[in-house]
Amino acid sequence: MAPVWPLLRSFFFAGLFVSLQMYFLPRWFRLPRNLHAPQQQPLRWLGLVPLILGTSIMLWCVWRFATTGRGTPAPFDPPRYIVRGGLYEHVRNPMYWGMALALIGEAVLFAEWRPAIAIYAAALIVVINAFVLLYEEPALRRKFGAEYERYCAEVPRWFPKLRG
Repeated sequence: MAPVWPLLRSFFFAGLFVSLQMYFLPRWFRLPRNLHAPQQQPLRWLGLVPLILGTSIMLWCVWRFATTGRGTPAPFDPPRYIVRGGLYEHVRNPMYWGMALALIGEAVLFAEWRPAIAIYAAALIVVINAFVLLYEEPALRRKFGAEYERYCAEVPRWFPKLRG
């Protein structure tokens, strides 16, 4: 049976993080949103594919953080155990891939294509990469030591390697 408290914490903090990235920040930066676009341009409904795939990846990752790691994705309540297996066997940061796919889907479905969206995406890539390199990975190295080092040697950070 899945641990209830870590699951509740994980989904709460993940919900806050995702809503910040996908809802609040774009509005604070006044990124354009055309809510009528899908009705006016039917091909925009294709944005549901990456949106649903990305959301599914993020939910799966949150589930693994709670059930395997016994913690949350939040830096102040991290997993107690290293999370491996499933998507984490192919890439160390599948949750960020899920967020990227969901954002792409949201952009296709709702956005008007303007430079502000590209600037926001580029800034998000820089900030997330800096967070992973400067905080997340050093914290995981301190916490899990040699086990995390072996994991880093076996699994790429951002781009899954093709396995034979």
